[in-house]
Amino acid sequence: MSNLSLYLKAFARLKQGITKYGKAPHKPVFLLTLIELIEKGLDNDNHFLVNADLVGLFQENWRLLVTTAHQPDFTQPFYYLQSDQVDEQSFWFIHTHHGAPMQAHIKSVSTLASIVAYGSLSPQLYALLQSLENRKLIRNSILAHYFPNQLQYYYEHKQIGDGYYQDLQALVLNDPEVKYKHMVIHTEEDVFIRSHLFKRYIPQLYQDTCAMTGMQLRSTYNHNFIDACHIVPFSISHDDKVTNGLALCPNLHRAFDRGLVSVDQDYRILVSRHIRELGEHPYSLKKLEGTKIIIPKTEQYYPAPENLAWHRSEVFKEK
Repeated sequence: MSNLSLYLKAFARLKQGITKYGKAPHKPVFLLTLIELIEKGLDNDNHFLVNADLVGLFQENWRLLVTTAHQPDFTQPFYYLQSDQVDEQSFWFIHTHHGAPMQAHIKSVSTLASIVAYGSLSPQLYALLQSLENRKLIRNSILAHYFPNQLQYYYEHKQIGDGYYQDLQALVLNDPEVKYKHMVIHTEEDVFIRSHLFKRYIPQLYQDTCAMTGMQLRSTYNHNFIDACHIVPFSISHDDKVTNGLALCPNLHRAFDRGLVSVDQDYRILVSRHIRELGEHPYSLKKLEGTKIIIPKTEQYYPAPENLAWHRSEVFKEK
């Protein structure tokens, strides 16, 4: 029997928990998500990070495929898929930051992300999934076996790019079309995805440049040296749209959060009188006063005037 046949057979016999709603659909949805990440080039060379892409696409695929009352808990298949095997060998592995294996299922996606470095597929399966034809065969087999009634609906929405994750990305990017869609954001996964998208898009929109100093920092190791700063704190606004953000280097981020700098209605920098510094120092914050901040090229992504006004009123130490 070929390797592909072995995997097709195993994927039709995934271990599924039995619930009052029927067999748990989490593992097949998770496998479909891994295949999609590979297809989109988001797998980081068999390093599946617990990030917005993995969690967001899992949630999207769940909404397209699952019609029962099961809860879309991403952490379940991430952990329990380790127990499934092909030819008596596991094909899903979890790699933690500290190197020790995970001893138990962690239900919080944020906690999971802090503990797990990445997940990976067996080299054999990963090699198989590099083939477009193999991905089609495996995807179709999983869909036909576990979600036959939703197969056509799934492909239709994937083809037009209409789904939960696309909508969340559009929401964070302040797409005006999203306001016409009813989006309920209340689970930990929703908040996790939005937060990670905010942290991704803000540096991108500002070209990894601090909006106040103009300092641009990039790394060949993919380290991010520019912070995505909320103008109105998320704890108050629950707003992760890019219009509630600024790209700031860490020292300006701290100064902004503490009200030592702000931005006026014309996007010019305000500096608090309460700063004590060497005024003649080349990096003195006072030298920034009145300077116009760097803003994104597209008006849709500009910092919202009402958010900046809130910061001036509630945070900035003007007197």
